[in-house]
Amino acid sequence: MRGRKKCHLTREIGTALGSITPMTNVDLQELAKFSDLAHKWWDPESEFRPLHIINPLRLDWIDQQAAVKGKRVVDVGCGGGILAEAMARRGANVLGVDLADKSLKVAQLHAMEAGVPDLDYRAISAEDLAAEQPAQFDVVTCMEMLEHVPDPSAIVRACANMVKPGGWVFFSTLNRNPKSFLFAIVGAEYVLGLLPKGTHEFARFIRPAELSRWVREAGLDHVQYKGMEYNPFTRNYWLSGDTSVNYMVACRRLLNA
Repeated sequence: MRGRKKCHLTREIGTALGSITPMTNVDLQELAKFSDLAHKWWDPESEFRPLHIINPLRLDWIDQQAAVKGKRVVDVGCGGGILAEAMARRGANVLGVDLADKSLKVAQLHAMEAGVPDLDYRAISAEDLAAEQPAQFDVVTCMEMLEHVPDPSAIVRACANMVKPGGWVFFSTLNRNPKSFLFAIVGAEYVLGLLPKGTHEFARFIRPAELSRWVREAGLDHVQYKGMEYNPFTRNYWLSGDTSVNYMVACRRLLNA
């Protein structure tokens, strides 16, 4: 409800790690890595600086496609809530989900301090939420998350199951090729220091053809691919048609899926 601080964590948050079973699609080392950095999520000069810079670009692109105002949205792998909070400010009713409880607590506190309405957070996996609330969301976002889990295709299926027929699903990830290794790992992590060393594992990067196959198999239809480029001299990011390193894809769930 607008005018009220409808921002709270459900009781799962305190026992998030205890609820992770051997079958949960999560890499505990990745979870620990982002939990250790949780207190820096909202520091625009921290390791999360690139996310703060690209957030307006990806938010505008998502909003142009899906018109999020008044829509029920879930942000899968929401981390500290940078995108989730931005979508709520655009008028969406947003649920952010993640398994890193420290990040979720940071997201909750920031939203409460900022007085952002229509924003909730839960510690729950994408697969469990899809089973609990199938076809209940108008928009699903899953950004910079697929390359951090053991089975990204399962996340794609879960996102497809959560969205209503005709609804929108958005993914972003990193391409797997020599250029992306040079730019996203050597350049971003070791030369420019844009990200902490070890943030990404090259073998987990995902080629667009692979993501396209998972999207089709999940009953989604891709509408648009968009690349994201970076100029290290001007420190500017922009969207383009070049998907060779960072890229996003907009999909819609087929009406008969």
